[in-house]
Amino acid sequence: MTETLNYDVIVLGSGIAGLRAALEVARVSKGKLRLAVISKVQVMRSHSVAAEGGSAAVLYPEKGDSFDLHAYDTVKGGDFLGDQDAVEMFVRLAPYEIMMLERWGLPWNRLEDGRVAQRPFGGHSYPRATFARDRTGFYEMQTLYDNLVRYAGQNVDLYEEHFMTKVIIEDGVFKGFYVIDMKTQDHKLFLGKAGIIATGGVGRLYGFSTYSLTVTGDGIAAAYSAGLPIKDLEFIQFHPTGLVPTGILVTEGVRGEGGILRNRLGARFMERYAPKFKDLASRDVVSRAIIREIMEGRGFKGPNGLDYAVLDFSPIGRERITERLPMMIELGKEFAGIDPRDEPLPVRPAAHYTHGGIHVDKYGRVPGVKGLWAAGESACVSIHGSNRLGANATMECAVYGMLTGAQAAEYAMAADDPPSASQSVIEEEATRISRLGEGTESPYAIRQDLWKIMDSYVYVFRDEQGLSTAVKQIKELKERVKKVRVTDSAKYYNEDLFRTLETLNMVALAEIVATGALARKESRGGHYRLDYPKRDDANWMKHTLAYYTPDGPVLTYIPVTVTRWQPEERKY
Repeated sequence: MTETLNYDVIVLGSGIAGLRAALEVARVSKGKLRLAVISKVQVMRSHSVAAEGGSAAVLYPEKGDSFDLHAYDTVKGGDFLGDQDAVEMFVRLAPYEIMMLERWGLPWNRLEDGRVAQRPFGGHSYPRATFARDRTGFYEMQTLYDNLVRYAGQNVDLYEEHFMTKVIIEDGVFKGFYVIDMKTQDHKLFLGKAGIIATGGVGRLYGFSTYSLTVTGDGIAAAYSAGLPIKDLEFIQFHPTGLVPTGILVTEGVRGEGGILRNRLGARFMERYAPKFKDLASRDVVSRAIIREIMEGRGFKGPNGLDYAVLDFSPIGRERITERLPMMIELGKEFAGIDPRDEPLPVRPAAHYTHGGIHVDKYGRVPGVKGLWAAGESACVSIHGSNRLGANATMECAVYGMLTGAQAAEYAMAADDPPSASQSVIEEEATRISRLGEGTESPYAIRQDLWKIMDSYVYVFRDEQGLSTAVKQIKELKERVKKVRVTDSAKYYNEDLFRTLETLNMVALAEIVATGALARKESRGGHYRLDYPKRDDANWMKHTLAYYTPDGPVLTYIPVTVTRWQPEERKY
């Protein structure tokens, strides 16, 4: 039996983008719209709490920053694959979001005169990363959540620990989401006039990753299976400083405050790769430099093949480390047994950000579907192109949470008809889920094998042979995952069932990543081909769109929007 719940607007996801969208729906409608926020975790457990370093915005034009400069840095950082009309709109809205968060109570770090402080970040030509120590994401989440709960009881309902399995679209109109209550296993149909997908990225396709284990791309996978195009998913960002051996993020704020990367010889090697920006070059440049140092024998030997460089905090000074990077001290002690004030931390590139996602326009609307938007990392606008600058992600989540929330509210207030969905669609999804888990394969073994494939062949450096191997082996996993077995028969919190659903999503998305990377015969941003080491604007300055078929993704391409900045060689 499937319970039906009717709402005006449904927000799927409770990270920064989801909470900001929900808050905007409540604000714009003055609490008059019925709003549901659905999350597979407890709200304050969303991965956005792990964001550390800052949110980028132009706050001080009188000191030399400007919208044009922020936009150019972003376009250049993305290796000219970003849509420039969207970038220009984004940078102009960013300061508004910083001020709104300030008004709602976020404790930004301050300058001596009381104004909001900013720090340098990789690829930015001006220090515009607005920060709250090294816990920026947590404070942004807490601020948004605290303000959203003011509307609780006023048509705002939070559904925590609810797992979405299907996006329902009929005749080009959004209808709702099919959801399982993770506590009770009850099936629920959420019907809404408007929907916003804000479920985050695909980072747990990789074993060595900065992501929480919950970040399995469920919203992107559901959109893909519903027939929506997935854009540019081959572009995965590897953050230069994942802590060895866990992969936990060591914030770019360390290098923003003056920290230095060193190799086994003690040398500051980034001077060779980026003479001007050095350790604060864009993330793809720094990640490749670390792996080059390791490949050429200047790295440290690490556990399980996780060779590394080290991040030296000492130039920052003990007092400043304690004041501005307290979580890094805690992280180093807890997960590496090292106090970074006394000795460097071992680091190597870790999967960190999904540049691609559900194809949307510059306002976050899903083309061809009435009443559906996507925001944050689950969407691809594209602002970041092929490589995101640090501090632009949390800012994008806030800006596009606001934009999509406002549009969804306006749309729902103008809609007359209550939503409905075909009974056959509901029955079909219920039947699909009921038949899961009757095979012999372990979802956990499949996940481990997927991690080996992605970490080995679809990492910082890629080539034809490795990517072909990845595509072949992922197709084998597709067959194995059809035969998965759910051994847990619990009626409450059946974790086996949800790990199985996640694994199905992960394998489908990994096939898009590897297939798109194999097809793209160039190097651009986070996608670096050893066999095609140059950027090829003549043939590949275009976005990839991947469409679902049972045999695998079918790829098509659309042009990049260029308004002002023509492609040029990136130099840092």
